[in-house]
Amino acid sequence: MGSTGRIKLFFSYWILAAFFSLLFLFCTRPEEFTGDKFRVMVSILPYADFVKKVGRDRVDVMVMIPPGASPATYEPTARQMAALESARLYIKVGSGLPFEEAWLDKIISSARDMVLVDASGGITIHGRDPHIWLSPRLAKQQVRNICRGLIRIDPDGRGFYEGNRDAFLSELESLDREIRKEFSGLADAQFMIFHPSFGYFAEDYGLRQVPIEIEGKEPGPRNLVRLIDEAKAKDVKVIFVAPQFSTKQAEVIARGIGGRVEFVDPLARDYVANLRNVTKSLKEGLEGK
Repeated sequence: MGSTGRIKLFFSYWILAAFFSLLFLFCTRPEEFTGDKFRVMVSILPYADFVKKVGRDRVDVMVMIPPGASPATYEPTARQMAALESARLYIKVGSGLPFEEAWLDKIISSARDMVLVDASGGITIHGRDPHIWLSPRLAKQQVRNICRGLIRIDPDGRGFYEGNRDAFLSELESLDREIRKEFSGLADAQFMIFHPSFGYFAEDYGLRQVPIEIEGKEPGPRNLVRLIDEAKAKDVKVIFVAPQFSTKQAEVIARGIGGRVEFVDPLARDYVANLRNVTKSLKEGLEGK
């Protein structure tokens, strides 16, 4: 092969390599803005589900706190902050989520033209418990607030959004009835959980959560002994923990009572399916299965 042929072959290899590199980057960038949809930013994964249920193919959703990350410690990446420039709407939980308390001012200042919607509007917050989305009853109000936000940035889509909202509200009402039926014979039953994230859920269905962590602080040795004694007295067999937290102390208590640790996720994206899984896990734990 002559020198001209080798040069052509060399450049052909580089062109192919560049093409496949660009293809790989394009295919693996999550939730990339398509340019013909409204970009909506949310703090937590369940809200991504809420927004997509209402907005469907008229919106692209980007989540600030990724799967497995804790809202108490997560810091947004440079790419996430840059993506705010193309966002039309930000849906905040608004109930005291630590991530929002730490970062929301910076997020808002990064995109001055972005509309901010408080999903907690019309909801009574209990103390410093931000987990309002885990109540299907309260989730309906959050979905209504999200729908109003979408209409604000896209008034032409009002009928589309309201129809999708009503369909999802009906699904949430069915879920609420389903969960209420599952717990109907377990009034005032208590479950022990590391991080107290299911307070609103427990209140809805006549349950009581017993937290291991209090106000973000792990129990010392003396309190661990007290919790083990309390779990034994209440015949607790399962210690629940969210996947965003360490299982170390939950495992100590589980060993102390001869029980087990089980995960319940307060931040899974598929809201309805996740609450069905949570209901199944809690019910089995309360029934000693």
